[in-house]
Formats: sequence, C-alpha cells, structure tokens
Amino acid sequence: MVDPTDGHAVQLRDGRRMGYAVYGDPDGFVVVSAHGGLACRLDVAAADAVARDAGVRLVSPDRPGIGWSDPQPGRTVLDWADDVTDMLDQLGIDRFGAMGWSMGGQYAAAIGYAVPQRVSRVAIVAGALPLTEPGVFPELPAIDRVYTVLSERAPWVARLCFRGMGSAARWAPNTYGRLAARDLGAAEGDILRTEGFGTFASMSKEALRRPNGVVEEYRAWRRPWGFAPEDLEVAVDVWSGTDDKLINERWPTALADRIPRARLCVRSGGHFMAHLHYREIFHALRH
Repeated sequence: MVDPTDGHAVQLRDGRRMGYAVYGDPDGFVVVSAHGGLACRLDVAAADAVARDAGVRLVSPDRPGIGWSDPQPGRTVLDWADDVTDMLDQLGIDRFGAMGWSMGGQYAAAIGYAVPQRVSRVAIVAGALPLTEPGVFPELPAIDRVYTVLSERAPWVARLCFRGMGSAARWAPNTYGRLAARDLGAAEGDILRTEGFGTFASMSKEALRRPNGVVEEYRAWRRPWGFAPEDLEVAVDVWSGTDDKLINERWPTALADRIPRARLCVRSGGHFMAHLHYREIFHALRH
C-alpha cells in the first residue's frame, strides 16, 4: 500500500512549499508527472517498478493546495510550469520529459510551452481540450461539470463534497475503492482491482485532505491556459485508451491535429490506460 507520508519538498522562490514524490531509477532520465484531478503526487506510484526498469526517475509534484504543496489562489496552468522549473532548478535537473494524465494533461503541455528547450517530449494522457473554448465544457462528464460549477459558484458545497470523499477514503478504504471501481467503469475497475482498492484509497485520502485545494483545482482548470495547443513547439504524444468513457472521443484526435509536432497514440484500456502502457510512454519520453 502507498505510504502517503512518503515524499519530499522544496521551498519555491515566493516562499511556498512544493511537495513531490520520486519513483523509479534515482539515477535515471527525469520525467515530471502532472497528476490528474482528485489525485496527487501518489497517483503514479504504480509506475515505480516500470520506471526503474526503464531507467526513468519519475518526479511527481503536488499542485498548489494539494497534498504537501502550499496553496496559490487564482493560479493558472502556466503558473504551475513556473513552479516546476523552479523545483527542477533546485534539484539540478536541466533536461527532462513531461507527462500529464487527465486534468494533468494541460499542465504537462504548459511545461512544454514554457521551457521547450529543456523538454525532450511531452505525453498528454487522456487529456482535455481547453475548457474555455466554445462547446468543450458541456462535453465533460457530468460529475466534473458539477464539481467545476460548485467550485466556482458554491465553493462551500464543493468543500463538503470533497471532505466527505476524503473521509470515506480514510475510514472505509476498501469500500471506497470498490465504489470507485463500479462508478468509473469496467476498464478502470480492472486496474483498481489489480493494484488494490486500499492503494487507490490511500492516494485519494492524501489528494482530498485539503478540500480548499481541490476546489481551486476545479476553478483553475477552467481558466485560460495562457497558450493554445497550436503554440506548442515541443514534440507531443497524445495517448488515448480505446475504452475511455470519461473523456469525449473527439478530444485526443483534436489535440493531435492542433499541436504542430504531435502524434496520436491509441492503445487498449480506459481512462487509466497509462497503467497498461507506462513502459511505452517512458520509452517515447526519453527519445
């Protein structure tokens, strides 16, 4: 089971703390992972053994207000790219790959946009189009639309929701995991059962322990990115699962068509498809 106390932290230039976890080969090629929504630095723990075998040092930061990272109200996607480059400078890391899953896809893209000279390649895994663009927000799953609207218009209600979810993950981890497996769909349920309901609950408990931070997550992802997909100069792989029911089926193709140096990589699996294909994703990011 993942130990949610396992991690590291740096102090950023503005005095905020940024928490992060490290997996894989401690001397390997660095890949920065941007976690998904309702997640945290621990969401790539399952990739530890594959990353080690692939010669990858997987650095997974918490975004502001999540896990160990201090809040940053009003933050944007590009603000987080600044945080990551500050952290990597302190760790003495110059060149790296960037990977983002689900809500984290836009954050990985932001790193590639902000410092393309330092990024080998970007992997957007089950990511979304900019939610500020016409017609995109209504294409989100209903639960994400609800959490986003509540976070914007009734944050106190959203906080109660996230606090309740965190309590369930803490006090009834196996039940929490089984319910998540049922609600997320068959492909995701298979992953959760294989990796363990308790492991998923431990990650969720850490991700949800600061409800205000989760509210800001949902507010931030509806703000303008600060760049368009067409502005990316770095090479990008857009990864999509054939059984992903949690993102609109047109999004991966649209992203790949709009990003100048992108390729679309469709593989088996659902929204958690990366868990089945970490080795291939890491191999691409290294080259």
